[in-house]
Amino acid sequence: MPAKKMRVEVFDGTGNKYTVTFDGQVTREKALRLLEIVELLGGMPGVSPTESVLPTELPKLEKVRLVVERHFPIVWFSAKDVRNMYEQEMKEPVALSMVSTYLTRMADRGTLLKTGAANAKRYRFVAPRAESQLSFTKE
Repeated sequence: MPAKKMRVEVFDGTGNKYTVTFDGQVTREKALRLLEIVELLGGMPGVSPTESVLPTELPKLEKVRLVVERHFPIVWFSAKDVRNMYEQEMKEPVALSMVSTYLTRMADRGTLLKTGAANAKRYRFVAPRAESQLSFTKE
């Protein structure tokens, strides 16, 4: 059986090009792992001006956004998950209703995806998209 090759190229918003090449037996699981790497590369938020400010000086909405970006960049999460990470990282209590309100606002603005029933809402961060090109070749 001939060797297979899979190459993924990702261009980020600043013009950087990332190329990942896989040679060998390409299985569905290996291809999914490679695509997860692409998602991570495309999902890396650039350094924003707010990151130079100390977290304690930011409004709570921005603190919640930072917690989401840092701890949940590519996975689904709940308001409870964010509240727990917020309290760990910021060392201050926050009401679950406040976190839920901020997450809903972020979803309304297009920063988050939202799914699930009212008592089981799940959110996912929508990172700035990188242009990606996939090419699969046989060699």
